[in-house]
This record gives sequence, C-alpha cells and structure tokens, in this order.
Amino acid sequence: MALLPAPVTYSYSHRQVNANTLKYISLLTLTLQNAILGLSMRYARTRPGDIFLSSTAVLMAEFAKLITCLFLVFNEEGKDAQKFVRSLHKTIIANPMDTLKVCVPSLVYIVQNNLLYVSASHLDAATYQVTYQLKILTTAMFAVVILRRKLLNTQWGALLLLVMGIVLVQLAQTVGPSSGPADGAGAGAAATAAASSAGGAPEQNRMLGLWAALGACFLSGFAGIYFEKILKGAEISVWMRNVQLSLLSIPFGLLTCLVNDGSRIFEQGFFHGYDVFVWYLVLLQAGGGLIVAVVVKYADNILKGFATSLAIIISCVASIYIFDFNLTLQFSFGAGLVIASIFLYGYDPARSAPKSSMQGPGGDEEKLLPRV
Repeated sequence: MALLPAPVTYSYSHRQVNANTLKYISLLTLTLQNAILGLSMRYARTRPGDIFLSSTAVLMAEFAKLITCLFLVFNEEGKDAQKFVRSLHKTIIANPMDTLKVCVPSLVYIVQNNLLYVSASHLDAATYQVTYQLKILTTAMFAVVILRRKLLNTQWGALLLLVMGIVLVQLAQTVGPSSGPADGAGAGAAATAAASSAGGAPEQNRMLGLWAALGACFLSGFAGIYFEKILKGAEISVWMRNVQLSLLSIPFGLLTCLVNDGSRIFEQGFFHGYDVFVWYLVLLQAGGGLIVAVVVKYADNILKGFATSLAIIISCVASIYIFDFNLTLQFSFGAGLVIASIFLYGYDPARSAPKSSMQGPGGDEEKLLPRV
C-alpha cells in the first residue's frame, strides 16, 4: 500500500509539464498570429494586382471558423454523430433565447472585422498594431459600465500610459502640409501610396484608417464584455459558443456583402481578387479567435502581455524591411509606453502569490474570460 501514492505524484507532475508546454506553445502561437495577421492584412490590401473585397473575406473567415468549431464540438462529444446532433439541437434550437443573446456580439464582430480591413488598408502595419491596443481602454470602460467592475489604481495608470503612447504614435506618423520627401514618415507613406495607386489598391487615407481602428477598438471592447456577461453561469463550451457566434454571424456577413459590395460582387464575382495568399489570410483570421481561446486558458495576463508586446516589436521591425517603414524616436517612445501599459494593466498585486493548480468547476471558465 505504501507504493500507491507514487503514481499519483507522477501523474500530477506529468500534468504540470503538459500545462507548461501548452502554455508556452500557445503563447508563441499567439505572438506570431498577432504579428503576422497585421502584416498580412496590410500586404494583401496594398500589393499590386486585383484587390479582393474585404466583406467577402470576413464572411469566408466565419465559414472557416464554423467548420473548425463544429469539428471540435464533434470531437468533444466523443466523435459520436448522434450525441453531436443532440448537443447542437439542445444548445441552438431547443434554447432559442440563449441563441438570440449571441446575436449582438455576432453583428458587432462582423462590423469590427470589416473595420479592421479598412484600417489595415490605410495605416501601416506598425501603426495599426499599436493603435489597435486601444481596445484595452474600451474593454476597461465597458467592464466598469456593464459589469460594475472596479479597476485598480495601477490599471488606471496603465490606461493613461496607453492613451499617451497611442497619441505619440499617431502624431509621429502624421504628415503635415509642409512635410517634404525628406521627412521619414512622409517618405514611407508616399512610397506606399504610390505603390497602392499603381496596383489599383485603395488610396491611402490615414484619418480614415485611424477612425476605422478606433471604431474597431470600441466594438471589440463592447463585444468582449457583452460576451463575458452572457457566458457567466452558462455551461456551454467555448467551441459550442463559437458555433453559435458563427451561425449568427454568417447571415450578418452576407447582408454586409450585399449592402456594401453588392454591385461589385454581381459584376466581378464573389471571389474576385482571391488567390492563395488571400485564402491563407482568411484562415489566419478565422484561427485568431480560436488561438486566443486556447491561450487564455493556459496563460496568464503577464504572458499575454509578452505576446502582444512581441507582436508589436515584430510588426515594427518587419514593416521596416517589407513596407519601407521609417522608425522614428517618437514612434519608438510611444510604442514603448503602449507595451509598458499592457504589462501594468495585467499586473495585479493581490494575485502575485502562486496559484493552486487545483481548479474548481469554474476555474477554466474564469480563465476563458480575460480582462482584456
């Protein structure tokens, strides 16, 4: 009998090793996904050749996410087709009120993803990546208003740093009327605009890109907090909830295609401008939300801060070589403030002590709902 505890200790240690491995793998994946998505969206919208319709790409990303999540739910149900169908019926059809609650974030996410394409079309990848971190501020704002959540003093300080950093980044990239070709930011913007015009891409409009990014940040904050509110108390897996989201997002996405680009779709076709790179971008965007779901399950806010910060640095460095982006001292300082704010916002002194590895029934659910 004395030998019985040994397998338990080994099993516990084995689980710890697996959890740590998954944590760092998911962290690396999120870092690359964050950086590569911004760079890929920018390249896809400014490269020479026929430009695809962003509304169709958003719709196809929802289809890809739906298929992926259906497969994951099927796997959760033990790969039993009958259990899979019963689970879908029970969650989606037999519980219509719960499904209707998901309509709000479904519509918001469709609009948000379209705005992100607009922003990527008019802002360089580095500025886009930094500016989009303003979603931390909007998420905090809606958390206070909707969830009545109180922020720590360090978090208020982090939000102030965030706003200051983004203002500095935007001012660093603003080209005044007197700026000439010798201006670093102006030269990069002019080069990008010239390449875009030659290739038939949308004409660069920094103000439009900024407003699109701000709108996406606002919608991201609202949708995230609303989604958290409806998830609390619901015994539904994150994959099933994403199935609900995609099923409701697809009709909204189709309506967006018809309203915004209906005439061009009928003239040029739904998949006009699509090639291997665009399909890669669609799958990358679809996988983004699923990667985040895995990351927040195994990583804490500090590690997520590392991932976002590394993504910003990678985007800046890559933009220098890919898009002739000129890195100025003011931009670097502003980006540094944004990175510092990410770490400061995720830091909670009350939770600095090591957590117990034994989670209750709600432990994973709480980890699926990050504050940012």
